[in-house]
Amino acid sequence: MEILKIATDWAKAEVFSTQFFILFGFIFVLSSVGFWQLGKTDIAKAYITPTLVAGILLLIIGFGLFFTNKSRVKEFEIAYTNDASAFVESELKRVESTLNEYQTIVFKIIPFIITVAALLIIFLDTPTWRAISITTIAMLVIILLIDGTAHSRIEAYNKQLLVIEKKDR
Repeated sequence: MEILKIATDWAKAEVFSTQFFILFGFIFVLSSVGFWQLGKTDIAKAYITPTLVAGILLLIIGFGLFFTNKSRVKEFEIAYTNDASAFVESELKRVESTLNEYQTIVFKIIPFIITVAALLIIFLDTPTWRAISITTIAMLVIILLIDGTAHSRIEAYNKQLLVIEKKDR
C-alpha cells in the first residue's frame, strides 16, 4: 500500500507542476494581445504571432499533461489493486522511459535550440526573427524550469520504486 501512496503523491505533484505550463501559456497569450493592442513599433508588432504561438504551445502541453496525470491518479489505484507487483514493474518501465526522454529532449535538444535561437538574434537583424528567437528562448527556459523540477521528482520516484521492488523479491 506504501507504493500506491508514493505513486499517487508523485502524480499529484505532477498535476500541480503542469499548472505552471498553463499559467505561462496564458501569460504569453495575454502578452500577444498586449502587443497587438499597444504595439506601435516594428519590434513590438513582431512579437504578436510568436508570443501567441508560444502561449498556445504551452497551453497544449499544460492541459495535455494535466489531464494525463489527473487520470493517472485514478488508474494507479485500479492497477495496484489488480496486481501490485505488475504495477511496480510497469511503473519502473514507464519511469525509465521517461528519464531517457528527459536526457535526450530536455537536457540536450532544448539547450541546442536555445543556442540556435541566441545565434539567430546575433546574425539576423530583422524584428520578426529577433521576436521569434527571443520568444523561443523564453518559452524553452520556462519548459526547462518546469521539467527540471519534474525530472528530479521522477528520479526520486524511480528510486522509491526500486527500493520497493527489492523488498518484494
